[in-house]
Amino acid sequence: MNSSLITNIISVLVLAIASYFVFNSFNIALSPAISVALGIIIGGIATVLLTQLKSASTGVETAHVSELSTLYVGNLPYRANEQAVQEHFELHGVVNSVRLMKDRRTGKRKGYGFVEMDAKGADKAIKNLNDSVFQERTLKVRLAKDKTEEE
Repeated sequence: MNSSLITNIISVLVLAIASYFVFNSFNIALSPAISVALGIIIGGIATVLLTQLKSASTGVETAHVSELSTLYVGNLPYRANEQAVQEHFELHGVVNSVRLMKDRRTGKRKGYGFVEMDAKGADKAIKNLNDSVFQERTLKVRLAKDKTEEE
């Protein structure tokens, strides 16, 4: 389970227990089962609202998750690592992941990789980084071709 799901479950339970005690403290004539059920509903709604509020305040937009582009990056220096490539591309947009290809047998880098980033940043990165110099090598940056399965 991811940590945000666990956090949400704990939040719902805490809010459900709090709601149960609030209902009982006002002497509302509800059975304990209905009080708990109402507490879970209120806790669930409050958790969703708080999660959305937190996402809005941190600037994370869930709509952009599906708008990712994968870039092919060729002619990378063999000494370049994922962090250096990520930092270089983050100057142009939000980077989701970096994968540098390695030879299976030797474990040495092959000199190319893939950068997954937001679509606007990818367009900007292609425009600004293709044929630019990175660690004394001229990069080739373009949209990656979709993987096709051979039958």
